[in-house]
Amino acid sequence: MTEFDRTKMEYPSLHERYSKVSILEASVPPEKVSLVHYEDDLVEYAEKVAEEIKTARKQNAAVICAFGAHSIKNGLGRILGSLLEEGWFTHIATNGAGIIHDWEFAFLGKSSEDVRQNVKIGRFGTWDETGKYINLAIAAGAYEGLGYAESVGRMVINDGLAIPSADQLKADASDAGLPSWKRSAALDYLEVLNKCGIPEGYLRIEHPFKEYSIHAYADRSSGEFTCHPMFGHDIIYTHYANSGACIGRTAEHDFLKYAESVSNLQHGVYLSVGSAVMSPMIFEKSLSMSRNVSLQKNVPIDDFKIHVVDLQKASWDWSRGEPPMDDPAYYLRFMKTFNRMGGTTDYFSADNKDLLCVLYTILNS
Repeated sequence: MTEFDRTKMEYPSLHERYSKVSILEASVPPEKVSLVHYEDDLVEYAEKVAEEIKTARKQNAAVICAFGAHSIKNGLGRILGSLLEEGWFTHIATNGAGIIHDWEFAFLGKSSEDVRQNVKIGRFGTWDETGKYINLAIAAGAYEGLGYAESVGRMVINDGLAIPSADQLKADASDAGLPSWKRSAALDYLEVLNKCGIPEGYLRIEHPFKEYSIHAYADRSSGEFTCHPMFGHDIIYTHYANSGACIGRTAEHDFLKYAESVSNLQHGVYLSVGSAVMSPMIFEKSLSMSRNVSLQKNVPIDDFKIHVVDLQKASWDWSRGEPPMDDPAYYLRFMKTFNRMGGTTDYFSADNKDLLCVLYTILNS
């Protein structure tokens, strides 16, 4: 069957796009957050979670926060980054869209397009700088043995990419002394560079708003920041620079980093905020993998807290266990997944912005 040819597409500049969110307006400054005007039940819930986080950190247990892209669009990059940099969170994880919004904010200061209008005219997600630069960063990271988030983060922090020569990449590809992944990654990187017409040397890519990017905080932190994409879900897959091999290599690194963090979840806390698909799916596999190894040593991973926060109103008390099949809550897939993991699980309905701002304030009070 014939495949779609992305080289026939037109890729307008990101600077031409109407973007609905300005980071200068949306960003929440960590130092200005307070508990004023928040509902009592939200504050009480955040206080409970904060105490569990403090206890976990005293025991050197993992505190992982997985979140959806809307947390970035809501201007929470500096809050999430501060929670990582200050050591309250040991690991933060997002999906591919979260990385894209964070990068567009750092690069342009704006993100979030009009999907309805742009799909109608065949321009949704087809922005040249977003597709080209993120895919280039991922190809470079795959060649350097980095994870997905770190690959994009290096480009943001360094305001660009050091592009090797074609001769160097060809030499690496044919060097039997190098590991097979390095040889293959060199060829993939060369292919992406050729598609984009990028010569060797330093490719300057300014990020004037990097102070708002999670990557800036992760770079200063001892914690982990990972990305867990699903192929075809993100706008960078519309660009001719996209390479499935490079996506796979970098995403595998991030998944294994995440699984390593989950292996340290005994006495820890897992916070899932606005992520109904990515978070539960990677968590259940990582927890099973971790137990596979730990139980060989008779070391359990069964004492941890899972807090799931989303906008959907709660209709079931998950402390009672799984609802019956004739209850609509049974089909709330992400809660059913988390409830089957062991530990202690609860669900709280709240806006991600409210929850994370209140939690940050309580932890630092």
